[in-house]
Amino acid sequence: MDPKDYAAHDAVGLAALIRRGDVSAEEVTAAAIAAIERLNPALNAVIRPMFDEGRADLARARREAPLYGVPFLLKDIGAGYAGVPTTGASRFLAAHAPAPAADAELTRRYKAAGLVILGKTNLPELGFNVTTEPALFGPARNPWDPARSTGGSSGGSAAAVAAGLVPFAHATDGAGSIRIPAACCGLVGLKPSRGSQPEGPFAADIYGGLVAEHVVSRTVRDSAAALDATYGADPGAPYAAPPRPADSFRRLSETEPPRLRIAFSARCPDDVTLAPAAVAAMTRAAELLDSLGHQVEEAALPLDEEDLLAPRRIYRTQVCAQTAADFAELAAALPTAPKAGDFEPVVWAAVERGRALPATEFLAADRLKARLTRRMGAFFEGVDVLLTPALAGPAPALGRFPTDTDDVDAHVARMLTFSPFTALFNATGQPAIVLPFGTDPEGLPLGIQLAAKHGGDGLLLQLAGQIERAAPWRERRPGVFA
Repeated sequence: MDPKDYAAHDAVGLAALIRRGDVSAEEVTAAAIAAIERLNPALNAVIRPMFDEGRADLARARREAPLYGVPFLLKDIGAGYAGVPTTGASRFLAAHAPAPAADAELTRRYKAAGLVILGKTNLPELGFNVTTEPALFGPARNPWDPARSTGGSSGGSAAAVAAGLVPFAHATDGAGSIRIPAACCGLVGLKPSRGSQPEGPFAADIYGGLVAEHVVSRTVRDSAAALDATYGADPGAPYAAPPRPADSFRRLSETEPPRLRIAFSARCPDDVTLAPAAVAAMTRAAELLDSLGHQVEEAALPLDEEDLLAPRRIYRTQVCAQTAADFAELAAALPTAPKAGDFEPVVWAAVERGRALPATEFLAADRLKARLTRRMGAFFEGVDVLLTPALAGPAPALGRFPTDTDDVDAHVARMLTFSPFTALFNATGQPAIVLPFGTDPEGLPLGIQLAAKHGGDGLLLQLAGQIERAAPWRERRPGVFA
C-alpha cells in the first residue's frame, strides 16, 4: 500500500478498503509498520514497537469484525496487554513491574473489533503532566513543530495520529489528557461519560472516577466507531454506563443533529491568561453554530471563583492519595520497594503528600466534586451543549512544565492554567470533546471544546460531525515529518 494512500485514510476508511478487498489487512499492517519505522525516530511517539504481537493479533482476528485490520496503538498506561510490560513512563515500573497476565477488558474489546495493536505510546511519568517529556523516554515531538509539546498525558498517541502513523490511538483522560493533546496536535479527542468505558479487571475506580479512556483520532466518525466497539461497563464496575443511544455512535456522527440550545463561555480562574487566538476560535465556532440554525448564547456559568479553582484541588487530592496507595501496594508486592530517586521529583512529592493526607481533606475534595456535579447538572437542564476554548492557547514550547520540583500545588496550578476548561468535566463525569478549529498566527492548531450532560456522548458526536462537515479539517495536516 502506498504510504500517502495509507496516511490519507481514517480508520473507518481503511476498514472499508479491506472489507471490499481493495487492499489486504496484511498490506495495511505493513504500511503502518513502515510509517512507524520511518517517522517515529523524529517523533518519539512510539516507545515500544509490538509488530510481532500485532501480526499475531491479525492472524486471530475475525474478518467480519467492524474494524478488522486497522492499525492501532496503546498508550503505555491503562489498557494492559497480556505479556507486555506497562511502564507508565516510570523507570521504577520499567525495571520492576511484571507484565500483566491477561488483557485488560478495554484491550480485549479493541482486539474483538479487529484492531491490530502495533505498539505502545509515550507519556509523562504516570501521566502526571500536560506535556509528554518523561525522563525515561525523552520528549515526544509535535508534528506541527518539533520544538513544541504534543500536550499530555496522551501526547505520544496524539503525535502518532497527527503524523499519520496510525489513524487513531488509545488515550486516557484524568484532567484533560485526551483533549489537551488533541488540541495541541489538531485532532479529535472525546472524553466519554463516566462509567461508559471498562476499567477492569485490574483497575476499579481510577482517581475517584476522574479518569476515562478512549482514543484520539483525525475524524469524528473514527472516535464514534471506537466508542461503538468499546462502550459499556464491565462486570463489577463502580459506575453504571449511561444507556446506549438507539442508533450507533457512528451513525449519529454522520447525521444532522436537531436544533440545539448551545451556550458558550470563556470564563476561567482569575490567574489564567487566555491567548486571543483561543478565544477567537471559540467565537468563530459560536458564529458557525448560529449559522447552522442552533440557538447560541453566551452563558453565565453557575460557578464562582472557588468553584472554578475546585478542579485543581479535586485532581491534586485524588492523584496524591491514589498514587500513595498504589506505591504501598507495589511495596507489598515487589521485592524492591519504590523510593525517592526512582521517580521524577514531582511524582515522589505527590506520593509523600498522599501519605500525609488526612481523611477529612480527601472527603472534603470528594464532596466538592459532588457539589460541582450538582451545579453543572442543573446548568445542563437549561442548555444542551456548552462551548469553550479547548486550551488557554496553542501547543507550548517543550520544557514549559518541568517535573524537577517538589511543589505539587505549583505543578498542578501550572498544568491547569494551561488547560483551564478540561478538568471540570472529569470532576462532573460529563462527556466533553475537543475538535480542531483553525490555527493561530504561527500556524499551530487551535481547538474548541464541547460538553454535554452525562450520557450525552451521542449528541456530542452528532454535533461534532456537523461541525466537521461545515468546517472540514481532515486535509489540514502537518508537513514537518511528511
